[in-house]
Order: sequence, then C-alpha cells, then structure tokens
Amino acid sequence: MKILSLESSTTAASCCVTEDGQILSRSAIHANLTHSRTLMPMVQSTLSNADLTLKEMDYIAIAAGPGSFTGVRIGVAAAKGLAFADNIPCISVSTLEGIAHLAKGLPFDGFVCPLMDARCQQVYTALFELKDGVLTRLQPDKAVPSQEVKQYLQEQNRPTLLLGDGAEMCYTAWMSELDCLHLAPLSIRYPDAIGVAFAAEEKILLGDTLTPAELLPIYLRLPQAERELKDKQGQ
Repeated sequence: MKILSLESSTTAASCCVTEDGQILSRSAIHANLTHSRTLMPMVQSTLSNADLTLKEMDYIAIAAGPGSFTGVRIGVAAAKGLAFADNIPCISVSTLEGIAHLAKGLPFDGFVCPLMDARCQQVYTALFELKDGVLTRLQPDKAVPSQEVKQYLQEQNRPTLLLGDGAEMCYTAWMSELDCLHLAPLSIRYPDAIGVAFAAEEKILLGDTLTPAELLPIYLRLPQAERELKDKQGQ
C-alpha cells in the first residue's frame, strides 16, 4: 500500500511517500515561499527519489485543515488535481490529528494536545490520549480561546504533551500554573506529511476514503474577511 501524503496547512510544507508504514522518501521546505510555488515540485522530487510514479500510488492523503486558509486551499487543490488524473482514492486527514500522530513513537503516556495559533487569542485544538503506543481521539477539532484549553488541562491535571505551532506559546504562558505540561521536541512539534501518512493508514483500514470530487477543505471557522462582513451585517 503506497501513499503520497501532503501537508501545507501552515507556513511550512512537506510531502512523503510511504509503503506499508515505511517512509520511502520525504521532502520539506520552510522558506516563506508560497505553497503554490513549492508543493508540486516537492511532490515530483519525492516521487523521483523513491523511484516511483504517481500512477503507482494507491492513495493520496492530505492535511485538509484546519490551518492557514490559503495553505489548506492549495494543499487540497493539489491533492484533488493529482488524484483526478488516475482516479486515485483520497484520504482527508485533520491537520491536528496528523500532528498528534507524530507523538506515537515517544515513550510517553498521557494526553496529546496539538495546538495551532488561530490568532485573536484562539487556537485550533483537539485532544488525544497516547497509551502504550496507541493514539485515541478524546475530543473533536475545534477553534476555542486558549484560556479554555488551559482551564480544562488544569482541571484534568494529567501529563500532557503539547505540539503544533501554538505549543511553545501556550507552554510558556501556562507552565508556571500547570506542572503537568511537556513540550514536544522540535523534531516532531510541527505539522509534517509523515504524521498525515500515519493517520491516513488508520483511515484506510477503516474504509474512510474519498473520491477526488468529495475531498474538501476543513476550516472550522470562516475566513477573516467573511467574519468581518458578517459582523458589519449584524449576523
């Protein structure tokens, strides 16, 4: 089972090719270039380095959001375009779930809490539990004030691993009041196509696949321009 996985939900972008849980090839870039310029060349080089072609992929997985509206749109559009040519089944992976899957190899038992900076003192987050190497979702993806997450973790008082581009910000703000927090190492802290691939494998086993036409972005909230327009209209 060969999977081409893409991640472009934040300022960084990455892609990888995996086969039955093994990473064959991976490319990543974080150079403040638009994903529309970098993602497709990375896909081509990643496939080439694995000595494989797009036609040989059994599935295409994409981090479909939440995240940067532009990044998510570019990633989903790229995945749809690649899949349409040969009608390759698609896997829609939550960006937060992909981040959480990066923690599976750690000797850690407790909560896994991905945090993405959603601006306006809000975060995109979800909650998972890692026990004996098995990751279980406890809460759905949501956009909430960061203080709400802090209060919940304070009440639970369980060892909690923070990941994502909002992890360091929250860890610094909360560490004096929550001694249960652990900050994930830099090597696995940020969204990566490898986490998308690991999450996709589980979805494939459950039959959770989509046609290219069914693949859609996951935003959780409206873009800022639409929110401001609705505020002006009193909606």
